[in-house]
Amino acid sequence: MRIGVLGTGNMADALATHWVRAGHEVAVGGRDAARAERLARRIGGAAEPAGLRAAAAFGEVVLAALPFGAGEEVVRELRAELDGTVLVDCSNPVGPGFRLLTDGGPPAARRLAAAAPGAEVVKAFNLCHEDVWRMRPPVFDGRPLAVPVCGDDPAALARVHGLVRDAGCLPVAAGGLDRAGLLEATAALFIGLWVGEGADAQAIAPPLAYATGEPAVPGAATGAADGR
Repeated sequence: MRIGVLGTGNMADALATHWVRAGHEVAVGGRDAARAERLARRIGGAAEPAGLRAAAAFGEVVLAALPFGAGEEVVRELRAELDGTVLVDCSNPVGPGFRLLTDGGPPAARRLAAAAPGAEVVKAFNLCHEDVWRMRPPVFDGRPLAVPVCGDDPAALARVHGLVRDAGCLPVAAGGLDRAGLLEATAALFIGLWVGEGADAQAIAPPLAYATGEPAVPGAATGAADGR
C-alpha cells in the first residue's frame, strides 16, 4: 500500500517505521524539506521524502501526524490531493491543564473531515505516547495493545485495521466518526491521569467478564447488604 505521511515529528516517525517494515511504501511530507529527508533516511526501506502536497497525492492512505489546529489548516490546503484517500487522524486536542480544546465544538477528526470532504477520515492511534508506538511490537503482559478505531466507511476502516495489525496491535471497532470526540476526550482524561496524577489509567476498567455486571462479582452481596 502507498501511505502518505503529513508531518515529520515523533508520531510520523514511529508509525511510518512500522509500516515500512510491513512492506508498505511511505512518502514522508513536511514543509521543511531537510527534516523530511532526514526522517525518510532514518526510517529507511521504502520511505522517501516529499513535500506535503506530494505526500498527500502519493498515498492511498494518508496519516495526518500534525498538531491540533495546524492539521485542519494543512488538510484544507491539500483537500484536492486528499480526495478519495483514507485520512487517518492521530491528533489529541489537549491543552494546558489537560483540557479538551474542542469542548463545546466539533472534535478534531470532524474538523479534518470538513476541511477535506472528499477524504474518508478515520480516528486512530491517539491514545498512546509515541514511545509506545516505537515498541516492536507494543505488547504488555503478553497482550497486544488494543487500538480503538472510529470511522464511517467500511473499506477505509478495513485499511486502517490492517495498519494497526502491521504495528503489532489489535484493532478495536469503536463506532462511527461521530464517536471520535469520545475517543479524544478519553485521551484527555487518560493523559491527565497518567501525567498529572501518576495514576494507572488501565486499572480503571474491570476485566471484560465483569464489565456489564452480569457475572457474580465477589463481595457484591456484602456491599449491597452494607448499603453501598
